[in-house]
Amino acid sequence: MKIAIIDYGVGNIANVYNAWRRIGVSAVVTRDAAVIRSADMIELPGVGAVRDALANLRRYELIPLLQEEVGKGKFFVGVCLGMQLLFEKEYEGGEAEGLGFLPGSVVPFRIALKVPHMGWNELSFRRPHWLQEKLPPRPYVYFVHSYYKTPVDSDDVIAVAAYEHDVPAVCGRDNILGMQFHPEKSGSVGEQILRNIAAYARKG
Repeated sequence: MKIAIIDYGVGNIANVYNAWRRIGVSAVVTRDAAVIRSADMIELPGVGAVRDALANLRRYELIPLLQEEVGKGKFFVGVCLGMQLLFEKEYEGGEAEGLGFLPGSVVPFRIALKVPHMGWNELSFRRPHWLQEKLPPRPYVYFVHSYYKTPVDSDDVIAVAAYEHDVPAVCGRDNILGMQFHPEKSGSVGEQILRNIAAYARKG
């Protein structure tokens, strides 16, 4: 199995690549259309600003390609900023159109707690899901974000974390999965999550 990690100039690529390699999964960092089309799974990582990310995706003509591959049913994973890009609307420095793979909007925290939401927090699954395989009863993962997906109670929300209020931590449906946290920075729990994703992707 081969994973295409989308290289669109939005940080953290090396950590993502090395995390897959540590568990023996073949990964390639690329923006080449032929390589992306030939991959078994696509990961959209990222840290930073939504507007910069969308501008880079447009600059490298990646949005139509990603839409094409998702439309074909290829398994697609967005992580942190990559998850936020999955939704219809982005409200960071104004309104922008996201990729629209999942319903909802991404909005800033307006809470009394410190922003960004940074550090370890517990995942609470709203329903049984294959991503839970071999995870501890109370899995903790590492977050760094100032925006979150809303609404929180939609059918695509798989797991939440509590940060003054529930925050979508895992979202998905069909061949789309988004994780607001960083599995590559989440120790043994994050490693198991990556193993679960690889196992699911292999099943096709």
